[in-house]
Amino acid sequence: MISFPNVKINLGLNIVERREDGFHNIETIFYPVSWCDILEIIPGDQKKTGTQFKSSGIKIYSKEQQNLCVKACELLSEKYDLSSVKIHLHKIIPVGAGLGGGSSDASSTLMLLNKIFNLKLNDDELENYAARLGSDCSFFIRNKPVFASGKGDQFEEIKVDLKNYFIILVKPKVHISTSEAYRNVTPAKPVISLKDLIRQPIENWKDRLVNDFEKTIFEKFTVIKNIKTKLYKYGAVYASMSGSGSTVYGIFKEEKNLDASFRNCTVWNGKLE
Repeated sequence: MISFPNVKINLGLNIVERREDGFHNIETIFYPVSWCDILEIIPGDQKKTGTQFKSSGIKIYSKEQQNLCVKACELLSEKYDLSSVKIHLHKIIPVGAGLGGGSSDASSTLMLLNKIFNLKLNDDELENYAARLGSDCSFFIRNKPVFASGKGDQFEEIKVDLKNYFIILVKPKVHISTSEAYRNVTPAKPVISLKDLIRQPIENWKDRLVNDFEKTIFEKFTVIKNIKTKLYKYGAVYASMSGSGSTVYGIFKEEKNLDASFRNCTVWNGKLE
């Protein structure tokens, strides 16, 4: 059985406060985008136990037992008597891009296993399992725009419709540690809620819908700042870094191909749904 785990972008990202547990409370809007990995799960060698995992495409440097697809399988195996499976992940989404690719792979694994073994888990139950794997994992179960708060794990449905727009995502050869990104920001509650800002016309978002990570990350990595500047130069109605980076996206009214303008980067373009 095959699925196509997709990415998400952040429309605005406010780091509201530092929590007592060392994490941060945030406010952001997750929006799904159809840049996808390819995930296949089939019955495994019954002479072996556990999950048999392999990957292709972009190299994954973490150990197999640290992979979220494997962890998702182990999580369900704690409660259900799952027979051995083979997981093949063809990695297309860049690693450490601020797009939730690994989280999406994990959630897709849960959903495929639910179908393969007829576990009859509903979306609420799948979301609960996904939340145990990572803060934003459960978003990919329903895969619809949400206002996310808390650690990015508390969701509220929100109406955002970008179906008439096109998007270009640009990932430079820069890796940003999430812990480093958080360490350099000063939390502050926004003057205007994202819920209100997102209702304004997209043409008004440029100087109002902000990602709090950009200020310090742009100072350290000018290549990322320059990508955002170029996207506006080429006609984006809105551009922003996604998550803690390093991917920057631009939203356009018309389809464009800017591969040649970002030769040293990974570039994906498509239509928003």
